Amino acid sequence: MATWVPRSCTLPTTEQPLRVAEFDALFAERLTGSSRPDRLRLQLVLTGGPGVEETVRDLVARESGCCSFFTFTVSPGPEWICLDVEVDGAYEGVLDALQERAAVAVGRDLP
Repeated sequence: MATWVPRSCTLPTTEQPLRVAEFDALFAERLTGSSRPDRLRLQLVLTGGPGVEETVRDLVARESGCCSFFTFTVSPGPEWICLDVEVDGAYEGVLDALQERAAVAVGRDLP
């Protein structure tokens, strides 16, 4: 498992690769762009579609349950879903790693 997973994460170690795979799949299938409005906030833009908003909300709710340092905000639009991810300063490295995973999942550098 990734070394960037902080000790404060309560998801059992055996389940962590499955959760990472869920995020990777979401990014690979739906991610169209990202931005870093500030060092503690990552904004991801996902294509919408039937059931996508519910899938995103379920995933981030489960992630918030084990990693309470994340604050996720889901903002749906007519054709896209904006997912804002915020952390406090102690977890900036986790946000960096999430941004890297998003870029790897889509196979390109994201802004």
